[in-house]
Amino acid sequence: MFRSTKDRWIIVGLGNPGPEYERTRHNIGAMVINELAIRSGKKLSSHKSRANVVEYKLSSGESIVAATLRCFMNESGGPTKSLIDFYKVKSDHLIVIHDELDIPFEAIRLKQGGGDNGHNGLKSITKVMGPDYFRIRMGIGRPMGSQDPADFVLKSFSSEERKHLPLFISNGADSIEALITEGLDKAQTKFNS
Repeated sequence: MFRSTKDRWIIVGLGNPGPEYERTRHNIGAMVINELAIRSGKKLSSHKSRANVVEYKLSSGESIVAATLRCFMNESGGPTKSLIDFYKVKSDHLIVIHDELDIPFEAIRLKQGGGDNGHNGLKSITKVMGPDYFRIRMGIGRPMGSQDPADFVLKSFSSEERKHLPLFISNGADSIEALITEGLDKAQTKFNS
């Protein structure tokens, strides 16, 4: 357990549990958490909050709890609140990473607060936490033609997108570290291009 709570951050990567969803667009947030775990040199482990977590410190000293949730997207609020309560972190030290239909593939946008834009994971978290947490919006673009967006987010990335996915995920992890170490304004300047 970390000693200080003032420099501790909870990072939640949204997704659905199970191997059938693992590589889908809706799970890009969880993919970024897996990248953070790899960078930390540690493995995600089961936590009583219905989450898998990895705890580590950034080289700048901030304590990180990075988590994927063991629940479906529309139930994300309960486990997120449990993590916040367990680690005694306020909502201004919560970062949620999620897929965003209204941003082109590979684009990243950082913000604090706002609406849920129809995203069931954000809707669930906002219901229990309020809207003031940080969001890292990972662009997946909209489907071409008449494909239902609800079906689109549950499909795997295209073969062309998969070529760019490792860098996209890495950039998502970089944006989290920038937000924590440099603040929102500087991180937005760097990533909201």
